[in-house]
Amino acid sequence: MSKKYLRLSLTTAACICLLSSLWSCSAMNIDNGSPVKAQSPDSLRQAETQRPQPSGLLAAQGRSKGLTATRPIVLDDDMDLEPDLSDMPLTPGQSGAMLEPEVTAAVPPAMQLTEEQRRILSQKSGLEFDLDLFDSQEVERYFAYYTGPARETFARWLKRSEVYLPHVRESLSRNGLPQDLAMLPFAESGYNCNAYSWAGAGGMWQFMPYTGRKFGLTVDWWIDERRDPKLATEAAAKYLSFLNDMFGDWYLALAAYNAGEGKISRALEVTNAEDFLDLVSQNNRLNQKMRLKPETQHYVPKFIAITKIFQNLEALGFEPVRWDAAPQLQTVQVPGGTDLLALAKSGGLNWEQFHQLNPAFRRQVSPPDRQVSVHIPSDKAQPMLAYLQNPSALPHAGFLAHQVKKGESLNSLAKRYRVPREVISQINGLAGNSLTPGQNIKVPQSSVGEAMPERLKKTRTIAASRANYVVKKTDSAWSISKKYNVSVKTLVEANGLPNSKSIKPGMRLNIPGAPSENSSASKKTRVQAAKTKEQATRYTVRQGDTLYSLSKRFGVTADSLKAWNKIKGTDLRAGESLKVYVQ
Repeated sequence: MSKKYLRLSLTTAACICLLSSLWSCSAMNIDNGSPVKAQSPDSLRQAETQRPQPSGLLAAQGRSKGLTATRPIVLDDDMDLEPDLSDMPLTPGQSGAMLEPEVTAAVPPAMQLTEEQRRILSQKSGLEFDLDLFDSQEVERYFAYYTGPARETFARWLKRSEVYLPHVRESLSRNGLPQDLAMLPFAESGYNCNAYSWAGAGGMWQFMPYTGRKFGLTVDWWIDERRDPKLATEAAAKYLSFLNDMFGDWYLALAAYNAGEGKISRALEVTNAEDFLDLVSQNNRLNQKMRLKPETQHYVPKFIAITKIFQNLEALGFEPVRWDAAPQLQTVQVPGGTDLLALAKSGGLNWEQFHQLNPAFRRQVSPPDRQVSVHIPSDKAQPMLAYLQNPSALPHAGFLAHQVKKGESLNSLAKRYRVPREVISQINGLAGNSLTPGQNIKVPQSSVGEAMPERLKKTRTIAASRANYVVKKTDSAWSISKKYNVSVKTLVEANGLPNSKSIKPGMRLNIPGAPSENSSASKKTRVQAAKTKEQATRYTVRQGDTLYSLSKRFGVTADSLKAWNKIKGTDLRAGESLKVYVQ
């Protein structure tokens, strides 16, 4: 080879290496895990496949010390955490609830405020937001909403927050952050550490899985530390500090917390906006995919309204928050593979009580490959510590027992119980893939404590009785979910299916919120709604709701609720979306 071509080849190779290195460094800084928490599945998928090179503010993310993200090697663990991003089988670990409708409420309609409410609104808040810079109508509407129609819900949030607020404020203070940021979990989740959004954000701070991992939280098949109040609060404090350092402005920092720093950075780059309000005013200049969602545009006014309410609880007729409501706990280290249900029973606790203290656990068994922290009541510590010293003193409780039958394999058991075969092998100390008939196998139970096959059968039976859609040859789980504006995960769970690939042509599905066009009840409902000019609203069923309680709440008959939603029988499922017509 001539020297001329040799020099050319070496130069070309060097350029390729340099470009590859630059891309690798840049890719680490792209915000690929913090989409807006109610972002559409289309934009989520596109964000996964089209990642522009960062510049300007976006590239500045990499300059923050100690925040380099590394995603650990994990089992197929995100299929029930990021519900629209996978066609893999779901695992039975998500024991949380969907966000309450009051959390995700759009700007409420205008309501009349009393003189006292207006006086409270005019007071300065801790972060010294200038209300004159915002559309005061938006702040007023959220203020009136949470002190009026959503008053009972807000009171419930306040009661729920009592066990978490002391640590949240202490953490914010320790990290040099404004105390008013303790109001963010109200806006994000209603202070519900078990809450999930349909987009996959989880915990009371509503971290997406990638962002949670980026700031030190473990999110895998065994544990979801986004649901751990203390650990998630520490991660949130780091994230908020990072955002404020990055943007130098709390308005933009809060918007970025909601939408993701990548989205806000790119919007600033395109618009050259000077601040958050300038960015909002130029929102229409952005293309459809880059525009700030209404949720993000209204996020700061909503936060201000909640802050005003919290600072004036008694004046507004709310019960004051108790700052001594947190239970007295001890934190202990438990070895890998600990039977958590047996540990709970040793202290006289059932799984629900134990899981309330330890919401991060997604199984009733701790991860077999590492030690983890467990919170136990101080007054129950003695018998529970004794169990940890001698686990054989109690029978297994957090495992399902399975006796191998002829023809069964690790693969068939993994599919039946929806537990990775690697986990079954590890828990049972299996060296190979073969199983022997009569062999006893332990399978870790999910945090919901119910064998998945039976639960799926029950859900499938209910779904079949409410079927409102027949799958066509050209349909897929993704196309159906897109057509009816539901997530793939919701579609799969609502029909008791093991995964999205189980949807086949000719199958009859129950699509939440989608009426059957041929249903006489649905036709009657549509005609009636048109005649009486009723307005349709949506309600997400909560634990404990019944047709009777909902009929009283909305001032309609139980039969109307059944007709509008094609319900046969009286069963309602938590998380189910109902259509309600109100005048």
